[in-house]
Amino acid sequence: MNSLRDHVVLITGAGRGLGRALALTFAARGARIAANDLTPVNLDETVEQIRAAGGQAETCIGDIAKKTPVQGIVNRLLDRWGRLDIVINNAAVRPRASLLDMDEWDLQRTLNVNLGGAFLLMQVAGRIMREQGSGGVIINIGDAAPRLPEGRSEAIYAATKAGLLALTQAAAQELAPYGIRVNALCPGLLDTASTRERLGERFAEIAARLPEGALLQPVEVAEVALFLCSPAARHINGVCLPVSGGNWREA
Repeated sequence: MNSLRDHVVLITGAGRGLGRALALTFAARGARIAANDLTPVNLDETVEQIRAAGGQAETCIGDIAKKTPVQGIVNRLLDRWGRLDIVINNAAVRPRASLLDMDEWDLQRTLNVNLGGAFLLMQVAGRIMREQGSGGVIINIGDAAPRLPEGRSEAIYAATKAGLLALTQAAAQELAPYGIRVNALCPGLLDTASTRERLGERFAEIAARLPEGALLQPVEVAEVALFLCSPAARHINGVCLPVSGGNWREA
């Protein structure tokens, strides 16, 4: 766990929140970070923080929901660093509309980003890792309990996160012969700007009801991701690891 020097790590949704914490945490261990997001808004700040601390990072702007941008992102990082060792599928869409009110665009966008994007990146990265012959690690970011504070299920978001776990298990079996491990991390309630925005005034109330340690800082999840990428986790493959402090109800 102590060093990822010269490892190339691609992180999607790296502009803020958990994605930024993952990028900063892995960079602090010596990894070269390919930071992806849909726009440079926020992403530039992530890269600037890494470089200011003496790390190596590049912005990789692109829509992971489409095959051509995904291939372009991977090609650019290969041109820059010549290899790809770790992929973290963190980017996600979480529409606020209920099942009865959601339009088709939101439906398709959620499916294409949360599930399709992860599939495309695993496919493209998996081929590169297979050719390299040195294995690799893929981590998909799930959700411990995708629910609204009122207790209503966020239907399509929950469905994509459930599908992502099934995809993780299937990919782990398929890629294992090439030394590529695929696991999922499922965080509970994260203390991020997007979580506070989504929950509004309910955030403080919900946080106060949680068991001690169940309100997670993004860096705490990033540190678990570090473990899953370390030699100590070499026998862990195809699992969903909840990082929720034992809390499932309000995550």
